[in-house]
Parts: sequence; structure tokens; C-alpha cells
Amino acid sequence: MNDIINAMISRRSVRQFSAEPVPEELLKEVIEAGLYAASAMGRQVPVILNVTDPRWQARIRKVNCEIGGWQPDFDPFYGAPAMLIVLAPKTWPNRVYDGSLVMGNLMLAAHALGLGAIWIHRAKEEFERPDFQELLRRAGLEGEWEGIGHCAVGYAAGPLPPPPPRKPRRAFRI
Repeated sequence: MNDIINAMISRRSVRQFSAEPVPEELLKEVIEAGLYAASAMGRQVPVILNVTDPRWQARIRKVNCEIGGWQPDFDPFYGAPAMLIVLAPKTWPNRVYDGSLVMGNLMLAAHALGLGAIWIHRAKEEFERPDFQELLRRAGLEGEWEGIGHCAVGYAAGPLPPPPPRKPRRAFRI
């Protein structure tokens, strides 16, 4: 089977990460793959924010947990040591579509490099908060940005689960 198709079929969302840090070279490769995602009219408007500051990572985990309605001791990022956040300009009508393609590329690239990844939601709600707008300004991003998703990345703490059976009647032909 083709390597790319095999990666698409074998990739799984990881919900338990080891504490082992992800080498910066691997994160750069994952990010580069995200930047090569297809985009409407080739505009390439989504951006990827690589959050490495432990204080900001803790803040994002805490706020994400609050938005999700979980107990304060729950980690919605499952212990992932790396956090990549995809954002797109609020004025771009294809922001969610383009950002979703970036997220897909990030997760597939992580898998291809022997890392685990999972899409964590609630970035939209986080980046509507003034303190998160400050995070964007510190990164050099001006204007109105919408959070599309977080890609939590790290080494899986165990084996990947097997794929669930595919539901029937999902592909049709005319």
C-alpha cells in the first residue's frame, strides 16, 4: 500500500502522551507539513502558533478545561508536551476549511514521524478572550484571529488503538 495512504489509515488520535519532549527538529517538520496544506485560492492564510512557554501551556490547559466544563485537575491535552495552535483571520470566509486542512496535515505528519497527535477543540473560545489576544500580539500577530484547533503532539504513552470498523453506507456512486 502507498505510504501516504497507509499513514492516513493507520493514524489514530492519542489520548495519553509520555512526558518525553519532542525534539525541535521533528516539530519543525510537523509545522512545515501543516504549512503545505491546501488552501482556498492558494492564499495560505492560516497560521500555526507553536506554544513552548510552559506558563502559557499551563494557562491554555486551564482555560480549555474551564471552557470544556471539566474538573480543574483534568488535562484536556492528555499530557502532550507540544502544543500547536492553528488560527486564521476572522475576515477570511474559508478560515475553518483551510485551518482544518492544516490540522489534518499536522496530525498526519506527526504520525509519519513516529509521534502521536490529537485535535483538541475550544481554540475559538480561547482566542476570543483578551488575555489570549495578548498571546497573539506577543507572537507578532495583529488583527482579529479565530482559533481553529489545537494539535497536541508528543510520543504516545502506549500502543495506538486499532481502527474501529468503518460504518457502512458512507460512500456512494451515481
